[in-house]
Amino acid sequence: MLDRDPLRISLREQLSKRHPPWNAWYDTARWQRRARHQLQVEPFCRACAGRGDVTVACVVDHIERHKGDQRKFWFGALQSLCFDCHNGEKRFEENRGFSNRIGPDGMPVDKRHPIYQDK
Repeated sequence: MLDRDPLRISLREQLSKRHPPWNAWYDTARWQRRARHQLQVEPFCRACAGRGDVTVACVVDHIERHKGDQRKFWFGALQSLCFDCHNGEKRFEENRGFSNRIGPDGMPVDKRHPIYQDK
């Protein structure tokens, strides 16, 4: 019997959008080995280090979004980040297309920030 309840179908669609099929790749032994190696090679957060801070990294991040491309997922460049940088500024930048960091002059440091765009 097919489930035709539109609310249930909608919920399934929402869940599948939140958890794309490639999420399962992160559970593989191959990824676990790669991630463990990355954290051994680069144990501190790269983003924090760029600001002069020292923070232990706990997340292995693909520098370039792979969007389900297996070649980019398995062979793309990685970086080590702390939880806050990965789920904060990195995610913001990926979703918005620019960084929201502010420099010492009070202006955004990223030239892709909307304030620098011509109208």
